[in-house]
Amino acid sequence: MKLVLHTYDLKLKHKFKIAHDSRTVQKTLIVELNHGAHSGFGEATASNYYKVSIDVMISELEANRKLIESYNFEKPEEFWKKLKVYIGNSFVLSALDVAIHDLYAKAKGKSLRELWGLSNHFFPTSNYTIGIDTIENMAAKLKEFPWPKYKIKLGTKEDIKIIRELRKLTDAVFRVDANCGWSVEETLENARMLKELNVEFIEQPLAAGNWEGMSILHKKSELPIFADESCINEQDINKCVGHFHGVNIKLMKCGGFTPAKRMIQNARNQGMKVMVGCMTESSVGISAVAQLLPMLDYVDMDGFLLLENDIAEGPKLINNKIVVPQGEGIGVNRLFTAAANKLENVTTGS
Repeated sequence: MKLVLHTYDLKLKHKFKIAHDSRTVQKTLIVELNHGAHSGFGEATASNYYKVSIDVMISELEANRKLIESYNFEKPEEFWKKLKVYIGNSFVLSALDVAIHDLYAKAKGKSLRELWGLSNHFFPTSNYTIGIDTIENMAAKLKEFPWPKYKIKLGTKEDIKIIRELRKLTDAVFRVDANCGWSVEETLENARMLKELNVEFIEQPLAAGNWEGMSILHKKSELPIFADESCINEQDINKCVGHFHGVNIKLMKCGGFTPAKRMIQNARNQGMKVMVGCMTESSVGISAVAQLLPMLDYVDMDGFLLLENDIAEGPKLINNKIVVPQGEGIGVNRLFTAAANKLENVTTGS
């Protein structure tokens, strides 16, 4: 098996601002695992919040190249278990886990959903994210992209005013994400007003470590509270019980499909709702998220819609609906090698 690394700059259509970050370009790393006639792809984006850079990820992959390329094509879960001993970066582990699942399913001639025995009858509709900006600009973004469900990023001094103004423009479902930007008192008060504005739920209002505050919100909030920054890995699911009504699981944060599937099942067993989200990713990462759709209550897979230039063919936007890839593996068969945003293509190794 051969490990091939591709790095890109993903250019965003608009500056993307949340409570703790702002960017116009998203750096990303595509991991390709090639074996025979097939290639499997996985994605890991750089993240300031989680202190993950492209250089750090490439260094860890190169340090483990021999181990990765010596894989004898057992089941993907065994590959993940083997790599987990040596690779501590969950973003790197996720890209490898997705890539090997993709490769394995392609070798079997099936999509991952088929291989996992999942039904194609229910796919929750993704929300579309409106990042923090002036109220006028947020309204313009909403009007530019008519959609049935929006995630509105909050964490400003005008949060309720923002939602009131946006609500005048549409009766679409609103979800709000404060990205750790509120206090307990603010959340309780905001939840009361946001409920009146037909908001569905609130995502991560408090700092990730404020478990005492989240316990209060779990009991008293008039809207359901979902974990994001508080739900990183498998151990966090049990921590979230009694603190959140639902969890937002992200492949890069937890380390890929292998732990994510266990997290989904555990959350359901604990009576919590389940959402899978995305970072600002290309169609490679979003196609991976799409494989989990039949297992979810909610999904945030709009990353590719926020990009000026994508690097692969995956989900498509048709008649205001995201149509998920139907091909083998995760549905991505090639990268756009002539993409204008390409930085380099690292193909070292034998």
